[in-house]
Amino acid sequence: MANPVQPAGTLIRAARTGRGWSQTQLISELRRIAARRGQTLPTDTSVKRRIAIWENGHGTPDDFYAPLLCEALGLTSAELGMNQLSGHDSALLQTDYPASLEAAIGNVGQLWQADLNEYEPLLQSEPSEPAWHEASLRWLVAPDPAPPDRQRADGVRVGLADVDVIKSTSGMFAQLDDRFGGGHARHAVIHYLSREVVPLLNGRYKEPVGQALFATVAEATLLAGWMSYDACHHGLAQRYFLQALRFAQDGKDRRLAGSILSAMSHQATFLGHYTPAATLARAARMGISGVATPTLMAQFHAMEARALARTGDRRACEQALAEATKALESRNSGDEPEWITYFDEAELAAEAAHCFRDVNSARQAVAYAENAMSGSHVRSDFFATMVLADAHLRAREPEEACRVALEALDLGEQLKSGRCVSYLSEFRRGLVRFGDTRAVRDLQEQAAEHRLWIAATPAVDAQPRLYNSALG
Repeated sequence: MANPVQPAGTLIRAARTGRGWSQTQLISELRRIAARRGQTLPTDTSVKRRIAIWENGHGTPDDFYAPLLCEALGLTSAELGMNQLSGHDSALLQTDYPASLEAAIGNVGQLWQADLNEYEPLLQSEPSEPAWHEASLRWLVAPDPAPPDRQRADGVRVGLADVDVIKSTSGMFAQLDDRFGGGHARHAVIHYLSREVVPLLNGRYKEPVGQALFATVAEATLLAGWMSYDACHHGLAQRYFLQALRFAQDGKDRRLAGSILSAMSHQATFLGHYTPAATLARAARMGISGVATPTLMAQFHAMEARALARTGDRRACEQALAEATKALESRNSGDEPEWITYFDEAELAAEAAHCFRDVNSARQAVAYAENAMSGSHVRSDFFATMVLADAHLRAREPEEACRVALEALDLGEQLKSGRCVSYLSEFRRGLVRFGDTRAVRDLQEQAAEHRLWIAATPAVDAQPRLYNSALG
């Protein structure tokens, strides 16, 4: 990131010359971006005079020129040394549900670009609890969106083949995420979306293509949200989920929208916002009642159960788990969206294991966790294995807990995941109460070289409660 103490003019000039552009070339790029946004620039002479004023330190771009300049140079206004947040940067830090499709297209393009530029205020931002409430309500009561028909003079022509490419590429990245964690290919996903998908969103298409495009981009943006959440960029992840929900709305894919609310619920539970998490899961269930599938309903009940377990409401938690089991037993895989077919008996067992661990029913947690290993989803299996280890700790079986934790470390050796580190940190805090026993020493010795174990070490000391857990 650019040094903020340097004058804006110096940074703007350096960014331009770093791209090998003359002022005339920068004007051409500004004009292209403005035209795409439906804006008009004055004459080249007038714009060139403005650039000279900026670069000579006699002024900075206003709210009209700042976002154009940021997009042209691929930097945020903060990186270009502007002292005040422009409308561009302010929009990045907002957590409002997009009021329109155009707003979502503009927002997500700016988010992807700022993410690529590693804009620290965004990467370090925290999620907003009111944003979860607003998003679920706005989506639930939203009228049918206008037909996504963009017949404009400029922009690339988009067809269903382009949509299929996005879907296939996102599927490849989803496999990498599942196998290696969100920190592995997250930047590659964002780079692809920013460079290849933004021009399509701003392109020309008729209603059938537009609807398919928005639903597919919603799914891809949901993946970006999951990967950012897994990397513990929580405010950024929430913003991606919000944009994804709006795209799903305009793509008329209520099932996918429900799944996005479910992802929000998952994140809210992880961060300790249990009441909003349960509300989000219920909103997902309510919002797709007319088009629900058994697997989706099972997942939404499971998310509600996870939140309820954290509140200590065991009775309501068990009821939600029973509803999830009942729903999953009635599923027909041929009728399910492809992206939800991963949620099977092993996944539900993993969710139940989390729940019973959190209500301090160690034996039941062990039983469910032992049935939660799918063998095909590395990160999910790591989580289930760590829950099993934690459950053994709560059952006062430190030797078995240490053995299982070592299995999890071997399983997760290739994972780059902030959430995995959090699970290990929680386990290590529980391990402290068993003192300097032989089992603990052996685990510490054998785990010493494991990357995730090393990453969890400072978290144990610096953040004693990364996410809430009451050890029994």
